[in-house]
Amino acid sequence: MSSDSNYDLVVVGCGGAGLSAAVSYAEAAKANGREANIAVLERAAEPDRGGSTRWTMAGMYVDQNFKLNPRFVGWMQEVSKGLADLDYCLTFESEVPNTGKFLRDHGVEFMVIEDTFEGEPQVYNMPNGGGHSIVNHLADSLAEHPGAKIHYETEAVRLSISDEGRVNGVVVRGPDGLLKTMHGDAVVLACGGFEGNYEMLTQYCGKDAVDLRVLAPGTQYNKGDGIRMATEIGAATSGQFDGMHAELVDIRTDRADPVLYGHNWTIVVNGEAKRFYDEGAKNMGDSFELIAYEVWANQNQQAFFITDQFIFDQPELTARFDTDIPPVKADTIRDLANQLGLDPDALEATVNEFNASANDNEFDPKRYDGKSTSGIEPPKSNWAFPVNHPPYYGYPVAAAICFTYGGLKTDTEARVLSKGGKPIPGLYAAGELVGLYYHEYKGGTSVLKACTFGRIAGAHAEANAAVTVTAR
Repeated sequence: MSSDSNYDLVVVGCGGAGLSAAVSYAEAAKANGREANIAVLERAAEPDRGGSTRWTMAGMYVDQNFKLNPRFVGWMQEVSKGLADLDYCLTFESEVPNTGKFLRDHGVEFMVIEDTFEGEPQVYNMPNGGGHSIVNHLADSLAEHPGAKIHYETEAVRLSISDEGRVNGVVVRGPDGLLKTMHGDAVVLACGGFEGNYEMLTQYCGKDAVDLRVLAPGTQYNKGDGIRMATEIGAATSGQFDGMHAELVDIRTDRADPVLYGHNWTIVVNGEAKRFYDEGAKNMGDSFELIAYEVWANQNQQAFFITDQFIFDQPELTARFDTDIPPVKADTIRDLANQLGLDPDALEATVNEFNASANDNEFDPKRYDGKSTSGIEPPKSNWAFPVNHPPYYGYPVAAAICFTYGGLKTDTEARVLSKGGKPIPGLYAAGELVGLYYHEYKGGTSVLKACTFGRIAGAHAEANAAVTVTAR
């Protein structure tokens, strides 16, 4: 094993969290009159850099002033049944405006996406160019610092620690397959969850985890290494390890992130052409993950959106059917079933039963309209418009994993905590590998959380840079 150069900071991961940490550290050091020596480790080759961040739309649950939606903290406490770290959530809320400024200062442009539901504004900020824009702009900013370098095709193997227990570097395997140690005054783990590790997915999420699709290519590089390396030296964990954020995707395409946000406006059937879920129980933002998990866990990873021309005449409803392949289209339900590989008699019976059970309330996608079914199971609580306006449309869908919930426990300064609740000297973590979510994920917070606590980690590590490290 050879020894590589010494660094002020070693960052494991090149997504939003890792790059935010590296840039934040580099700029803080420069403000203090020194040029930092920083290594960022990226398992992928340069064209594929950026982890999950690179492939997501990276919508952010913030208003025009980049303030986190005020529902977030209370919602987290409710759905987690009090398990989510309240101090972490409150720090997240207070620091989000600074993250908006940080990203804008580094060239990321945002588009405001506005809507209303139940009379309340629903506002998101979306990076122009999605997560790829965040990765590229932060990487370009990092390249302005001569002492910083991204090491591609380099994987972290284990943490290096001093005799007294300070983390002082990372043992890595480079493109040549050989091991070497990158020593650093501090290490930031920002290399995602374990969504690309089917062994860990099976261990924690259960049987048939191998059938989960990955939402985007970058997801496959998240092997749970950061979680493994930190827990090997006694780090505490947090978050629900058998929980995951998944989304429904079009199974006919290999394109990254072909999500179909729209189950509210359809009926959803399984491989037996039967409905299995109340598509109108919650609005889109609060239910798109839940139905995806149901498809994976209980429907053999097989489901179909079924709808008609009435819905397709309202492009605002189908605008987020984000696939590059047109829907299957037919003049009759039986023909649609044949094209989708479903039993025509079964699908026709399901649609007829649904249509007959729908009440006469007015359809209104901007609110819980009470246009529901009666006498069938499961019901559809809202938006139950009869599927009887040909032509008919269908999409075959399955769940694709975006990230896992379980991860490391950190404090509000992004320091990794031991099982006894003490910060492990020299070790920080940010992004998906920090466990926060239980039971449900609130859309528009993952990339935002990654950049926020990556930025905090970098700034704190620079402010507390060790003067002498035993390994040097």
